[in-house]
Amino acid sequence: MTPPTQSAAAPLEVTDESVEKSTTSDAGKANENRSPGRLAWKRFKRDRTGVVSAYIVGFFFLIAICAPLIAKLYGKNPYTTYASQDPSLLDAFSYPAGPNGGMSSQFWFGIEPQLGRDVFTFLLYGIRTSLGIALAATLLTTVAGVVIGVSAGYLGGKTDYVVGRIIDIVLSIPSTLFIIAFMPVVFGLFVAADDNIPTWLRAVALILMMSFFGWASIARLLRGQVLGLREREFVEAAKVTGASPARIVFKELLPNLWTPILIQSTLMLPAYVTAEAGFAFLGVGMIDPTPDWGVMIQRGAQFYTQDFTFMLFPGLAMVIFVLAFNLLGDSARDALDPKSKR
Repeated sequence: MTPPTQSAAAPLEVTDESVEKSTTSDAGKANENRSPGRLAWKRFKRDRTGVVSAYIVGFFFLIAICAPLIAKLYGKNPYTTYASQDPSLLDAFSYPAGPNGGMSSQFWFGIEPQLGRDVFTFLLYGIRTSLGIALAATLLTTVAGVVIGVSAGYLGGKTDYVVGRIIDIVLSIPSTLFIIAFMPVVFGLFVAADDNIPTWLRAVALILMMSFFGWASIARLLRGQVLGLREREFVEAAKVTGASPARIVFKELLPNLWTPILIQSTLMLPAYVTAEAGFAFLGVGMIDPTPDWGVMIQRGAQFYTQDFTFMLFPGLAMVIFVLAFNLLGDSARDALDPKSKR
């Protein structure tokens, strides 16, 4: 007789250790899936308005980045006066000879009255200029506001008092009137009165001036947030363990401030877009022949009774972008708000 063989399908022994590992793994996955970032992303994806707005905003930034490539493929540029090469493009009154502002297969958005520049490429580069200036001002404003606001709130005492009074003074100044009046003074410090002002100087001065008046609002908000956070238990625990102030700020405070920082930034950028266009319209920002949203609207305002098309495209593009970015900011605020019930 042969001895009985051991069954190959012997039952597996379930131990307490394996159950504990499985439970720990499931809990880790659940915590990962319920992290604040993932929850905010899920809430945002369920907001169709926010998703559509994000696509529109991304489309505008893609156009701004690829403007030179698009213009090269299109075969035109925003600086050439095509009417001087082909006088038939304009009528006897220097308005586009064709219908709808001269729109055709050759000039998709028509041509500019008097000069005969291509509206499509002028708009492409105008988006690039306006968004570039607004984005640079937003980044500079955010960095300055975060540094000053967090420092004042964390240090407290006399530093907080002095910074608070400076914020009050900056917020009390009528920024638009001050920039309009002070920009010629800034230009006069670097350029002689009879010389042309370089485009880069106009852009840099406008970015610095808008940032100078923009940092105070975000600094005041973050200062108040830090004043409340610095008394919390996790900050006191970090101080007891001997953590340096820099570590407390970067490891303990800033992670709890990303939500207001992102929300303020998303609301600030469209405001800077409209402000930049307004200054260009008034002649204290970008000026012709630099492509810019405000320059196009300012030029179009001279001809809108005879040729409304030239002002239509930049005005419509700016309205769509600002509206989409504002809706995106609202959706981001709702997604990042832990009390959101979406």
